[in-house]
Amino acid sequence: MQIGILGPFEVRTDGGTLADVPGARVRGLLTALALEPGRVVSKAMLVDRIWGSAPPADATNALHRLVSRLRKTLPDGSIEGLADGYRLAVEPGAVDAVRFERLLTAGRERPDDDPERVRLLREALGLWRGAALQDVDPPDHAAVARLEEMRLAALEERFEAEIRLRPAGDQGALIAELTGLVTEHPLRERLAAALMRALATAGRGNEALQVYQRTREALAGALGVDPSPELSALHVTLLRGDGDGRAPTRRTNLRAELTSYVGKSADVAAVRELVTGHRLITLIGPGGTGKTRLAVESGRTLVDAVADGVWLVELAPLGAGGDVAQATIAGLGLRDALLGAAPNADLTDRIVAAVRDREMLLILDNCEHLIDQAAAFAHRMLGECARLRILATSREPLGITGETLWQVEPLDMASAVRLLRDRAAAVGRPGDDDTATPARVCRALDGMPLAIELAAARLRTMTLDQLAHRLDDRFRLLTGGSRTALPRHRTLRAVVDWSWDLLTDDERTALCRLSVFAGGASLEAAERVGADLDLLTSLAEKSLLVTEGGDAPRYRMLGTIREYAAQRLAEAGQSEPARQAHLAYFTELAETAEPRLRRADQLEWLARLEADHDDLGAAMRGALAAGETVAAMRLAAAAGWYWWLSGRKTEGSELLGAALSMPGEVPDRIRATVYALMSMYVNSGMGDEHQAAEWIRQAYRFSRGVDGGHPLIGFVVPLERMLREPGTALSAFEPLLHDDDPWARALARLHLGKMRIVLGHDGPDTDVYLETALAEFRALGERFGISFALSELAERLAGQGEFAEACGHYEQAVEVVDQVGSTEDVIRLRARQAQLYWLMGDRDTSAAAIAEAQRLAEQVTWPGALAVLAFGKAELARWGGDRAEAYRQVDAGTALLGDEAQWPNIRAGTHDLLGYLAEDPAGARAERVVAYRSAVEAGHATLIAQVLVGIADLALRDDDHAQAARLLAAAVAVRGRPDRSHPDAGRIEETARRRLGEPGFAEATEEGAAADWRRLAEDTLAG
Repeated sequence: MQIGILGPFEVRTDGGTLADVPGARVRGLLTALALEPGRVVSKAMLVDRIWGSAPPADATNALHRLVSRLRKTLPDGSIEGLADGYRLAVEPGAVDAVRFERLLTAGRERPDDDPERVRLLREALGLWRGAALQDVDPPDHAAVARLEEMRLAALEERFEAEIRLRPAGDQGALIAELTGLVTEHPLRERLAAALMRALATAGRGNEALQVYQRTREALAGALGVDPSPELSALHVTLLRGDGDGRAPTRRTNLRAELTSYVGKSADVAAVRELVTGHRLITLIGPGGTGKTRLAVESGRTLVDAVADGVWLVELAPLGAGGDVAQATIAGLGLRDALLGAAPNADLTDRIVAAVRDREMLLILDNCEHLIDQAAAFAHRMLGECARLRILATSREPLGITGETLWQVEPLDMASAVRLLRDRAAAVGRPGDDDTATPARVCRALDGMPLAIELAAARLRTMTLDQLAHRLDDRFRLLTGGSRTALPRHRTLRAVVDWSWDLLTDDERTALCRLSVFAGGASLEAAERVGADLDLLTSLAEKSLLVTEGGDAPRYRMLGTIREYAAQRLAEAGQSEPARQAHLAYFTELAETAEPRLRRADQLEWLARLEADHDDLGAAMRGALAAGETVAAMRLAAAAGWYWWLSGRKTEGSELLGAALSMPGEVPDRIRATVYALMSMYVNSGMGDEHQAAEWIRQAYRFSRGVDGGHPLIGFVVPLERMLREPGTALSAFEPLLHDDDPWARALARLHLGKMRIVLGHDGPDTDVYLETALAEFRALGERFGISFALSELAERLAGQGEFAEACGHYEQAVEVVDQVGSTEDVIRLRARQAQLYWLMGDRDTSAAAIAEAQRLAEQVTWPGALAVLAFGKAELARWGGDRAEAYRQVDAGTALLGDEAQWPNIRAGTHDLLGYLAEDPAGARAERVVAYRSAVEAGHATLIAQVLVGIADLALRDDDHAQAARLLAAAVAVRGRPDRSHPDAGRIEETARRRLGEPGFAEATEEGAAADWRRLAEDTLAG
């Protein structure tokens, strides 16, 4: 069977009968297969070539129907269907376009003045019967452009050879043919040069100079450029009359680029340095990272530094059995140097003979599909040509001794955004001041230059925002590549298809299963889902995995590769088994790590979980989405403490809450653990423990009869007892002092100290409990407990007016809590430090502390931490006299908390602050009423004492100085000791003492200490 696509479409069977191939799309399918004879063309590539950017909804079935129609018109067995695509079972020479390329290559191998060269070129050109790829819909513009370019190049080479071979008086026919072609293609300088030489050889020099002038004008008018150095040199030679019109020796075949080179100037300098110091350098990296462009740009800087130039050998157009040596001969353009070689000599022998003594740089581009042949060729050439250097590009190393590798990385974010803006401007979408959206697009595309170029091409028909919101379907979206690019560079899917086609079945399976990892995978994790070390190494060498880390390497996919592999996994029906293996591994990891998070190796296990944080979340969300209640609750119980401890309270709270809302039977120990963890989340930050009552009751209900488990389960008993018997708060925790777990004992001691403060039962034993708890946590090496105890002791010191020592304790707390990564807690600690530094009169350090807290706040989403900072800044603004800023921060804190702002303890603190800010007495009184009622509802002694100080301020406004003194004394009595960290208490005391005198103030203080604080407060609020 013979297939003709260089002209009107025709197919002739072996008997010579002209077969009818009806339908432009069917002919398009046959053309796509014919351009790759004997090679499997993937279904995705065929769909892209036939339907372009608008495939039918069911593209796979539509393609199958086209194949069925095509099979009916061709001899049996012509179209072979395979798992990944289809193959046209014909010899390459049966397709005229392929035969044309082979004849062209054979002709180019001949010396310039060999008559056989002309014969081969004429035979190749004789295969053309008209425009290529006629009767095909839609036309493959890139293939047409490539074939047409090859035809014109073949014509140019034929003319150059014939001009040399024909005598001066026999140029007429050539001149006539060339004149027509130059008229048809006025911008092709090589045709113009051939016509100039033919005219000069025929003695018509003036006409040759006129051709140059017309070409110069055409170039200036159409492109705004001058003639090339080669054409200009020929012009000068003819003007002087001192040459024979032969073209000057070229030093490179690198083409001028049409676009700017963005973001890789440092890489160009580094690669140039490597080429200077090494003989074989391979640029490796995933498809689309810009390996070819980096090699070309690096080579361009060396053209004048290498005696015999820089030469690009393009291997991508070759099929799997392509000849690297043959492509090198075509790329080098050194046919005259092969003149003396034996006609039957091996091609590599001929190249060695030609370049043995030459100093040159050879760029072998896109070696991955010919990796063995390319490696053997490079090894041979470098071994026999001492002055030769090779710069290769490949998705995997050549694997030759002495090879130096340069990993081509994606663009950094700034360069990626610059590239997107540059290419967007080129298609008429100039950038604006927005950087977030371009950065989001570039981040989603992993900073891959080719993907960014394809994305920019889409901006012809959509906005950047529209593009950004559609990147979840990137393989259907990014299909608008250059028509002149290689087929595998025209769509994002084709880029990855190319790498996929080069993998073994085992590598494909492993790559697919690895797509279940949201972040990088350790070796152990990868093995659990079906990828052993050999497969991981192979995939990493082929640039489909990124290897990170030293002693414990991790394997990560770029987002585009991961999405592609996930789609392949789904197509194979293996997504669920892979997800289950992933879920099992990370559940076991979390369960192993959980108890160690409360011991001296806490940081080591936090680091291990931190590395797998994304996958813990992905495993949890997968179980939730699948409705797997037991699996989700089990992982929640194991990972809940990690999420809380590492400063991911928002994420942990959401995931634990989602797990608890799922129906189904779950072992009591697991459910009790999750309820206990949830109550801790609700109570953390600015939460109100009353809102945790239901969680505590549920945890208590499921904990009965449960032995062992998370130590937090032990705290459920005293918490539940406190709900039933509020007066037992102190005794409720005492049994835990004898718990088997030392962490539980230390935490119980800490709670006993804290509860004494909250309830106003202050005394020396309070400090003993806190200090002992601190010592026990330090002995365990448990940073959360250490920071908790330090901050409680710091508040004790602050209340005594020892602000500097309190700040020192807070600084120690920051240091240890920062080690576990709990940014939310650092924000809270720094905000409090800022207030204490203010009270010490150190405004600069106060400002620095609040600035650091603000910087950290930009990294978290936990409302409690952000609200603490807002209210802390509000207090500082009030103390500094900036009422407007104070109001603004109160509004911000309230908005952050949402419904939680109405919890009694938060409402009390908020309205207490607003009472100070209110300028008119009536407004202040209204705020104090709300604060008082909320504090009474909350029932915290420290909060009640704080609100009583605020009511004392109201009495001061009413000029009732004795009542103000009484309320201050009542606050001290409720709290159990004075609070020297409350600046308003000191201010009120000073004013009342001055107005009442010492005897009067002492009398009022004594009355207040003995009085019912509720009666004092209500009398004042009543006015």
